[in-house]
Amino acid sequence: MLTIPRISAAELMTENPRTVRVDDPIAEAVDVLQTTDFRHLPVLDEQGELVGMLSDRDLRGLQLPYSANPAVVDAARQKTGVPASTMPVSTIMSGNVVSVGPDADMTELMELMLEHKIGALPVVDAEGALLGIVSYVDIFRRILGEA
Repeated sequence: MLTIPRISAAELMTENPRTVRVDDPIAEAVDVLQTTDFRHLPVLDEQGELVGMLSDRDLRGLQLPYSANPAVVDAARQKTGVPASTMPVSTIMSGNVVSVGPDADMTELMELMLEHKIGALPVVDAEGALLGIVSYVDIFRRILGEA
């Protein structure tokens, strides 16, 4: 049986994660996901409050090409005539964000991810301000590093 170490969200999280705003164009979010090693972006409102999450899964239903290689995306856009979307991120983000505090332990994080079928959890302070984000990849890396 696997023994899961007691590790907090604060120890696992990526601090000050890259974010997008609710009114940013979807094309900007696509560019961020293509040029970084992230699959999940916290979405902030005009006041900087966490209001949603955007993942690469949210983008799959769109007719926007998505690839890790920007040249592939440009070629697909030109071939299909699909312009970069100017719709705001708010139209496809997931609202009702499941988040955790920095003291949440790794077991709780895994349970929440499985229960809600999500791949990342924003970490917020007592006032709801975004501190960081923990993804399933962070958890896997820690478990494998501990094994």
